[in-house]
Amino acid sequence: MSTALDTAEFVIRTVAQTAVENEKYFGDLDSVVGDGDFGYSLARGFEQVLAHWDEFDRDDAGVFTVKVATTISSRIGGTSGPIWGTAFMRAGGGLRGKPEPTVDEVITALRAGIDGIKKRGNSDVGDKTLIDALVPAVDALEQSLLAGDDAATAVDRMAVAARTAADATSSMQAMRGRASYTGERSIGSPDAGAVAVAVFAERLAQTWNDQTANDH
Repeated sequence: MSTALDTAEFVIRTVAQTAVENEKYFGDLDSVVGDGDFGYSLARGFEQVLAHWDEFDRDDAGVFTVKVATTISSRIGGTSGPIWGTAFMRAGGGLRGKPEPTVDEVITALRAGIDGIKKRGNSDVGDKTLIDALVPAVDALEQSLLAGDDAATAVDRMAVAARTAADATSSMQAMRGRASYTGERSIGSPDAGAVAVAVFAERLAQTWNDQTANDH
């Protein structure tokens, strides 16, 4: 990746396209114990991000991410809009005014996004939400980068951690959201949000090297 803005564009575009492509899959996962609108809501919101792609300010990666967050918040319905919008808003805010953020600054921004989700959703690790995949994913990314791995390796490790954690939500009982109303019936299927995090991370890992090659 040549600049932080390039990286932000690549990551967000990849997530947006993957959300649209997996609308039915995410919806089917959500319908097991949720209300089934997760895939639809996410796809409609990220469709709007892609539709307005060229209109977003690109002063730096943070400004760009905040503009995306505003679109997500206003376009995604249900509980997903505020949660995903807050995540992007907090992360973008942490990067704003930093043309080339350090590894520490990137990780801090990602953790700010996670904290935003926790507060907005009144959830934490163990409640069977996307947090259960997102926290281990960012932990793995940080550990890999601080160990001196290159970005592609770090993203790869992030994806593995996200998938392992998402799969592990199958054995958990949902404590938040619509799924929590089903009690023990929520045990036995993975959380749709956690799986979405894993799918996004895996797509980033698959396409990272291709993107890097295109930059040179």
